[in-house]
Formats: sequence, C-alpha cells, structure tokens
Amino acid sequence: MPDHAKILALIAASEDVNKLRTWIANARKEKQQDIEEAAFRRLIEILPKEAPGTVEHDFWRTIHAFEHMLTVERGKTTRLARTRQKVARVGEIDTLRDWAMGTKSTDGFTMIIERNMPELTGEAIVLRHGDLFDATVVSAAKKRLEEAGVDVSRLPRRGD
Repeated sequence: MPDHAKILALIAASEDVNKLRTWIANARKEKQQDIEEAAFRRLIEILPKEAPGTVEHDFWRTIHAFEHMLTVERGKTTRLARTRQKVARVGEIDTLRDWAMGTKSTDGFTMIIERNMPELTGEAIVLRHGDLFDATVVSAAKKRLEEAGVDVSRLPRRGD
C-alpha cells in the first residue's frame, strides 16, 4: 500500500467541499480506502454550518453522512427530505429523541452500523449529549446501540 501521508495531511486541512468529494470519488475508483474514508470524514465534519461540538453539528454530520452513503449507493444525489422537514418543524433534539425512543431502528442507523461508524448514529449523539435528554431517552439510545453489538464505552465523548 502506498504511503498516503501527504494526501492525508492535505485532506485533514481541507475546507474545500468539492475537492474532498473529488478525493472520495478518485479514492473509490483506485480502491484507496484510507484516502476515501479520511476525505469522507473530513467532508462531513465541515459540511454542517453549526458550531463543532454542539448537538446540532453532530446531528447534521450524521445527516450529511447518510445522504452521502445513499447518493453513492443509488448513483444519484439523495436528500433526506422528510427528516429535514421534521427538523424544520421540531428541531434536532426532538428528532434525536424520537429516533432513540422509536420501537425500531431507522434505516440510517442500520446503514451506519453496517459501515462500522456507530459514532455517527443518532443514538450515539444522544449519549454524547446526554445532559440534553431525559434519562429514559439516554437509556433507550444505549440499549439500541448495545443490541446492535456496539461497545458504547468505546464511542467518542463530547470534545473527543
């Protein structure tokens, strides 16, 4: 495997959404998974307009990640219109609460878990920002993650 240190450093410092998308596409074609993942993670870090470290920023990282995954899978730009409408109506926190308290996991939860990115689930966001949610919501989020085989003690905490 080639040494990608230079390109990884460029990706880590990049603020250019289009360049990051190009790196993702090129890395996918060349089967350079480390480059693709680094560019993807950087992309979803810079896309949200909200302040890093906030529940809103974490929420929109997840939405952008899932939309990107669906776009790649379907071969056309995909937006989560219903989720975006709900957020416009009730906000990020109530949307996260509903996801955690739902009787079954969302498609996004399943897809993100299958891609081994549990830190991007809504449930992980609830745990990371537990002070903003009732104990029953936090408990439900933790239970869903554990039932999916996630070691919640290994998830990033706020500020990580």
